[in-house]
Amino acid sequence: MTRAFSHRLRIAIAALILFGLSLLIFAPGYVEYDSVGQYAQALTGTYDDWHPPIMARLWSLFSGQGARPMLVLQLATWWLGLGCIAAAIVDRRPRAALGVLAVGLVPPWLGWQVAILKDAQMTGAALAAVGILGWWRLRGRPVAGWGWAAAGMLLAYAALVRANAIFAIAPLVALLVADRWGRRIAITVALTLATLAAAPLVNHELLGAKPSGVARSQALYDLAGIAVRVPYDARLGFTPREVAEIRAKGCVKPFFWDPLGEPARCGTRLQRFETIPPSRLYARLAPAMLHHPLAYAAQRLAHVNSTWRLWVPPRWPNAAPPQGSEPNDYGLGHPGPVALTWQRMASPWVDAPIMWPIVWIILAAGGLAVTRGSGLAGALFGSTLGLEASFLVVSVASDFRYHLWPIMACALGLILAKPWQGDRRIVRATLAALVAVLLLGGIARATMAVPPQSYQGMLV
Repeated sequence: MTRAFSHRLRIAIAALILFGLSLLIFAPGYVEYDSVGQYAQALTGTYDDWHPPIMARLWSLFSGQGARPMLVLQLATWWLGLGCIAAAIVDRRPRAALGVLAVGLVPPWLGWQVAILKDAQMTGAALAAVGILGWWRLRGRPVAGWGWAAAGMLLAYAALVRANAIFAIAPLVALLVADRWGRRIAITVALTLATLAAAPLVNHELLGAKPSGVARSQALYDLAGIAVRVPYDARLGFTPREVAEIRAKGCVKPFFWDPLGEPARCGTRLQRFETIPPSRLYARLAPAMLHHPLAYAAQRLAHVNSTWRLWVPPRWPNAAPPQGSEPNDYGLGHPGPVALTWQRMASPWVDAPIMWPIVWIILAAGGLAVTRGSGLAGALFGSTLGLEASFLVVSVASDFRYHLWPIMACALGLILAKPWQGDRRIVRATLAALVAVLLLGGIARATMAVPPQSYQGMLV
């Protein structure tokens, strides 16, 4: 037995132990409101596209077995990806290999991976794919054909299980397969456009999901955000009374779009939009962006600030991992007391900089500049920036879980590339930007009042 094989075997055993312990502690997994709805679809065989139906279809293969099979999948892909990366580098960088496994034990990150959600499904699938490819790439060897096939299937699932996941997957693939920026950009654009065009066909024709109207959310959110910031403009599609009521009730929230659909707020007033085809709403949004560019920019930047968690109060909601499952009639229960202790331990981390997506954006930008997009680390940095940049245009809620993959990708990229040892000018610029972000975020959290900690409270 060679020394390298011995080290890799130990990493493999450690990853298996961590997988087993995670499963033992967190079974059967936490189910959220979204999870319950998807499980109901899996049981009834009636699907819609409010959430990507591929997850509900997969869940239907384990119909009647509750959330446990999905938790097994999420934790298996999580530890497979981390274990493969750690094993690939352990003979040369043993401390870095342990750091890779440690990333999987960061309390709030693992705390979200055990919630049965499309975000955790995407993160697990992407992480497993990167781990499989990294097993060869990080050892300087060509990837076996079956490795590409397995990684391709996992990345395809990741791209379909979250509506905006392609903005992370496309640059990841492009940076892995191409060396020149021209080709990288072309591949990224082509994969993104092809996936966005194919996803509705896959969801509706292949997976049999009915349209739910979810496609209206983004357009309605931004149209309303423009309407409350400018003098009345009939071209936006609202009546004067609707705009007045949206303003009076404060139904445009940087945090999320939900007040616009909630009957207790503006949902009843705007119910008529449910019959308008999404294409017509986007046909209104496109010229509205041109006619009111400052209002549109203000709308998007307010939301991006919220979801990137820069200038926000302490305890900005939907960051702490769940401590209990959503009440339901399907027997989907809670993990035990050890899991609850873990989640409670993770809760105070929500104000730590590692839970601010903006911090990881700065680090990923510096990492990408240092690596010039080369290697597995460069691809991970590009994936982080691709998904985070998409929130500038496509995002209607500020949940931390949407950022789980970009943060994991950047953290792993930092361990693999050690970019702080690179170009000093880039490192200094990155550190300066990071210090500025930490100061701004720290001042906000020290001076602003704690917001409501409930969904209903955030609606008001």
